[in-house]
Amino acid sequence: PLWPGEAPAGAVPARLAEFSAGRAAARAALQALGLKPAPIPAGPDRAPLWPEGVHGTITHSRSACLAALRRGTGGIGLDLEPLRPLPAEIWDTVLLPEERRVVEQAADPGLAALLVFSAKEAAYKAQFAFSRQLFGFETLTVRVSGAAFTARFRFSAYPFRPGDAIQGGWAQLEGHILTAAAL
Repeated sequence: PLWPGEAPAGAVPARLAEFSAGRAAARAALQALGLKPAPIPAGPDRAPLWPEGVHGTITHSRSACLAALRRGTGGIGLDLEPLRPLPAEIWDTVLLPEERRVVEQAADPGLAALLVFSAKEAAYKAQFAFSRQLFGFETLTVRVSGAAFTARFRFSAYPFRPGDAIQGGWAQLEGHILTAAAL
């Protein structure tokens, strides 16, 4: 169950269940760090408000939920996506032309596009603790190499400048693609 102050206003039951699972995973991660579980409300920008000295990330699908936390000043981001091709009709929104060229040459272009999408989501979450800026998919360009990826800024999102990079990794497991990025 959600703790006082955690419930998002107007959430439908399915969203409320995912939200509740995410907060439960986050409280378990707090305990794993040796910290006392606490409510994790959402801020005005809907991002989780973590206890002082903790940075974290929550991700979920309809069948799985994960949270990762770290002490200190570094950002962290996770994204979990069901293992199904990213619909081609949104490729132009998510992929830059150079990313699209790489994706189109992959053995499974739809899954390659999903990986780029997920990597951008994880990198966005990792940087958000610092920039507190909302931005679109065009801000980051992703290059995948084996089980690793690099998300590089194309535009400024203070304190990040064009060319700054976020490193991450990915895995395919339990019918999902999981991406993780850290600063």
